[in-house]
Amino acid sequence: MSPREPEITPELVAAHGLKPDEYERILVLLGRPPRFTELGIFSAMWNEHCSYKSSRLHLRKLPTKAPWVIQGPGENAGVIDIGDGLACVFKMESHNHPSYIEPYQGAATGVGGILRDVFTMGARPVACLNLLRFGAPDHSRTRHLVAGVVAGIGGYGNSFGVPTVGGSTNFHTRYDGNILVNAMAVGIARTDEIFYAKATGVGNKVVYLGSKTGRDGIHGATMASATFEADAEEKRPTVQVGDPFTEKLLLEACLELMKTGAVVAIQDMGAAGLTSSAVEMGAKGDLGIRLDLDRVPCRETGMTAYEMLLSESQERMLMVLDPAKQDEAEAIFRKWGLDFEVVGETTDTLRFVVTHNGETKADLPIKELGDAAPRYDRPYATPAEPLPLDPAEITPPVDTATALLRLLATPDLCSKRWISEQYDSLILGNTAQPPGGDAAVIRIGDGPKGLALTTDVTERYCAADPYEGGKQAVAEAWRNLTAVGALPRAVTDNLNFGNPERPEIMAELVFCIEGIAEACKALDFPVVSGNVSLYNESSGRAILPTPSIGGVGVLEDVSRSATIAIKRPGDAILLLGETRGWLGRSLYLRELCGREEGAPPPVDLEAEKRTGDFVRALIINRALTAVHDLSDGGLAVALAEMALAGGIGAAIALPASLATHAALFGEDQARYIVTAATEKAEAIRIEAGNAGVACEIIGVTGGAALTLGTEPSILLDELERAHETWLPVYMAGATNADAQS
Repeated sequence: MSPREPEITPELVAAHGLKPDEYERILVLLGRPPRFTELGIFSAMWNEHCSYKSSRLHLRKLPTKAPWVIQGPGENAGVIDIGDGLACVFKMESHNHPSYIEPYQGAATGVGGILRDVFTMGARPVACLNLLRFGAPDHSRTRHLVAGVVAGIGGYGNSFGVPTVGGSTNFHTRYDGNILVNAMAVGIARTDEIFYAKATGVGNKVVYLGSKTGRDGIHGATMASATFEADAEEKRPTVQVGDPFTEKLLLEACLELMKTGAVVAIQDMGAAGLTSSAVEMGAKGDLGIRLDLDRVPCRETGMTAYEMLLSESQERMLMVLDPAKQDEAEAIFRKWGLDFEVVGETTDTLRFVVTHNGETKADLPIKELGDAAPRYDRPYATPAEPLPLDPAEITPPVDTATALLRLLATPDLCSKRWISEQYDSLILGNTAQPPGGDAAVIRIGDGPKGLALTTDVTERYCAADPYEGGKQAVAEAWRNLTAVGALPRAVTDNLNFGNPERPEIMAELVFCIEGIAEACKALDFPVVSGNVSLYNESSGRAILPTPSIGGVGVLEDVSRSATIAIKRPGDAILLLGETRGWLGRSLYLRELCGREEGAPPPVDLEAEKRTGDFVRALIINRALTAVHDLSDGGLAVALAEMALAGGIGAAIALPASLATHAALFGEDQARYIVTAATEKAEAIRIEAGNAGVACEIIGVTGGAALTLGTEPSILLDELERAHETWLPVYMAGATNADAQS
């Protein structure tokens, strides 16, 4: 053993995130103690972030197939057929732990990593989205984290040249010590030009592409698979540093290279860097990989094998190359000013062998590192079923106008313009609907077709009832895509939870997955890619269970898409879907009554599909002038958002059978509010009844105020002040130093 390598002790094993029984498994597997570098490799490949060892058993429950699915989970990104010989390639991943430690670089490299996952498949990125969760606004770090994360996302995406078109941002004290930064990227490719990570052919060259390797990000994946204690600040060196301009060069070089036929397999160097990319390509192809680290381009002197293998330096790829095309491939990368080095070859040994300075630093069975890593069936308890709340037992603490104004000014419901305006949502010129609606819409090329994109989850529902919350997260994404007129096609997910070794946390994960699976099956909305992020807790306090859903839908004609803005006075307002006034776990209950309790609204998946299909048909037939799905804050908040988006007021009547606060702020599911020409309203109502969809004509658009039943009118100017003021005023305390530190 090299004298530079430390002795393998129980303390060193524990520092690598390996449990004693896992280390015993390594000893049995190898028949000897591991070398120091080998210990690092096992630490990287067997951690939760790379192996999914606690979740893989339950992820099998998710539906992943459909006639339009080209590639489901297991590759760099999912792929669906969108017609006309084109495919949509997309995925969502987390960069939670790095973003808490170093918000600017953590968020920036999260964007960079997910973009590479997409263009590794041969797709040109066309859009980014995100889902962000921060701690309580009065927490000492929240403003700093918001400033840094938003600046990092904007800084990377804007510089790379891809529009950030949508997202979701909420706040809750349970994220105080562990924020969530989930990044989603979407790309377009030809269906016959998709590239995969499965290595083939013995003796093919393994080629290192992109930027040089440094010491940043070492053990990033391992850090992402551990809880935060009091030492979070000490983990700054595990956060990667990104360069979006180099990534843009890497994109163009890779897409040009892919047209040459030189690529046998290609893999992004993401979590666990060179180790993970090499092992995954070999394991998927039932091949061995031999690497010579003397040939790895390094930007720092004296790097050890351990450091090179575990570095998560950004803007790097690993490729298996057709040897006959090596010169042509190298010329392309040299032209773009990027490194191109043959660092190894494929073998028939099923071993991962690494040499450095003439010494063997690792000789390990490749399948056991990759797709045969440990899997656990962790214990979990069935969560207690929460009791529904009777709306009649909830006394309104304030009048209706005050309630609506306060809700619009809450951190979760306020305008996120301060955030979205830091992102370039229009670059590339294909954005048909930017942030601010139910879903973003982008055009595909010069034709009429487009994509609708959204990210969603209602974590407070998942905390109350993981199964129902999982269903609702999918239904909400499906509804948002439907509300712009798109046919929902597929899902990418990002399952963010606490420590799975705690049975109550494992139960949240299991039942959320089961809820997601049921909803995806019922709505014909398969899961084609995703990410699991566990151990999101600090000092024993877990985040709210947050199974983020990224949805993609297809529009055959973008010009027929709907928006939320009221377009003109005198249109009829219709409410589709059944209103029961469900206030359990509502924002009204939490923000105005100070209560986080009760069961969340039940999700009737048959009603979701029936109502959504009916609304989509109306949109496609141009029967509606505005559409908005109902979710957080209920009918009153949705109507206010529509009025503010269009600058036109509205007046509605309320059912006598429900208390005013329940009718206006209840969060019943499977509902949409739409506007239509007055002369079409009755025909729509009758058609809805024939389709089995509840529908009421509740009011008319017009004026400069919102009138809710017999309550006093609220001027749009008042609503706008409430809606637009909170976030910029809150962030006024953030300095440039906050954003960049």
